[in-house]
Amino acid sequence: MTRHVPALVVGGGISGLVCAYSLQKAGIELQLVEASQRPGGVIHSVSRGGFLFELGPQSFSGTAALRQLCSELAISDQLLEAPTRAPRYVLVEGKLQPVPMSPPAFIMSSLINGSTKRALVRDIFGKSIPPDADESVASFIRRKFSAQLLDRLVGPFVSGVYAGDPERLSIRSTFPQLHEAEKAAGSIVRGMMRPAKAKKGPRERPTLNTFRGGNETLVLALAGKLGPSLRTGLRVTEISRPNDGSFDVHFGGQGQEESVSTKSLIFATPTDVTGNLLAQLDPSFESLLSPIEYAAVAVVSLAYRKSDVDHSLEGFGFLVPRSTGLRVLGTVWNSSLFPGRAPEGHVLLTSFVGGTTDPSAAKLNQQELVTLVHREISPILSIKSEPAFSNVTIWPRALPQYNLGHADRLSAISQHLSDFNGIKLVGNYLQGPAIGSCVEQALAVAEEVRSTLAG
Repeated sequence: MTRHVPALVVGGGISGLVCAYSLQKAGIELQLVEASQRPGGVIHSVSRGGFLFELGPQSFSGTAALRQLCSELAISDQLLEAPTRAPRYVLVEGKLQPVPMSPPAFIMSSLINGSTKRALVRDIFGKSIPPDADESVASFIRRKFSAQLLDRLVGPFVSGVYAGDPERLSIRSTFPQLHEAEKAAGSIVRGMMRPAKAKKGPRERPTLNTFRGGNETLVLALAGKLGPSLRTGLRVTEISRPNDGSFDVHFGGQGQEESVSTKSLIFATPTDVTGNLLAQLDPSFESLLSPIEYAAVAVVSLAYRKSDVDHSLEGFGFLVPRSTGLRVLGTVWNSSLFPGRAPEGHVLLTSFVGGTTDPSAAKLNQQELVTLVHREISPILSIKSEPAFSNVTIWPRALPQYNLGHADRLSAISQHLSDFNGIKLVGNYLQGPAIGSCVEQALAVAEEVRSTLAG
């Protein structure tokens, strides 16, 4: 027997959870189905042996929407904030160099040569016109500044955020503010200053956050609010579209088979899953969604006795330019940023390996990854012993790649969806992979659904 719910969300990662929560808060009956046994997707915190470590994102940037969400969920008091002045480092010529975090620091930094600094001055006072065609991040930085800035700062940053290749990532999709700034003002600096000046009220201070019990605190709070509306261990198997404009969705798992009829069908699944399911309604959806590439990433957490690490570990951690030849993309000093991450006398460090520039890394076994990371970070941080603790998680499809043509792909998907009233997409491949971006996009889609159902 098919039962009816006004809204069905498929996929219980952060986007699906937030979208479902927002719909429920608006008084809309819904069902959320997640194929795995737990919600949250890559957001997964584990406590073991006195260590608290993250299997996915290590922290998140605080946004107004996230803070409001935490307040509604009554978990604001569990928020932790990283030291605002915690330095970030990049590995250059075998040494950790501090990343300049302000224009004066950039000018004074020995990390960047004089020609790059002069290029920044030229941008402030000069004018340039972006090309009509989509431009890669690498091409944009070389055109506007220098290959050195790309190698030492922008490339490592792209590795840290997207695990991507700057030669293939689109500047319009990954850093739309930079593209729009140049387009509007002929200068990145002047263009970025315009919206900042237009904003009224006090400027929002950027923060880096987690929760006392780990990032999964947010997932558990959302799941708790959804209650029985959240169903795990159920995989969607079939979708059809009756003539009445609704959608019939069949899902099953754990010996159960169920059917739901809904007016609003929201997909919060990765593009391969979404494309495969929507192909049952129209085969072209698969060809539209499948070209969106994902990076495979291995997350390697290692702990050491503090006495065996000669580096002070004061700061956020470090990023590694691809020109160094190392396979580690970067390392976060978890126990330096937040309390309760390691027992007394120990430090916890989490490194990332793989990405689109090194896809074979994610095919290594766990011991090979532990050995690789330990071998590469030990001389950098003056580590004198083997790890006292290790944990490895491999995500075959960790991060979507906003490669060249991404905006056109999303436009084509959106145009095709217009023929299927009632279907919505949410996820980290749409408006940014950061947790805050996913939350904002999910809230916006929930509002669209609420408005449609109310009308």
